[in-house]
Amino acid sequence: MMPELKAKELVDKYWIYLRANLLYDDEAKEDAKHCALIAVDLLLNLCWGGNKVGVKYWNEVKQEIEKL
Repeated sequence: MMPELKAKELVDKYWIYLRANLLYDDEAKEDAKHCALIAVDLLLNLCWGGNKVGVKYWNEVKQEIEKL
């Protein structure tokens, strides 16, 4: 999946969850981005050794999340 689409998918999943818990839209979107960045950082910690493709991909996803 393209990094832009993965970034949007992660943020949207968290946003839906947070909106369901009655947070305001603007606040929920920022919280969703924060949660998605945490998830990406956790995945980056798992991309060790020779997995340069994984590291590159998740860094691109992280950049796309920050743009949302």
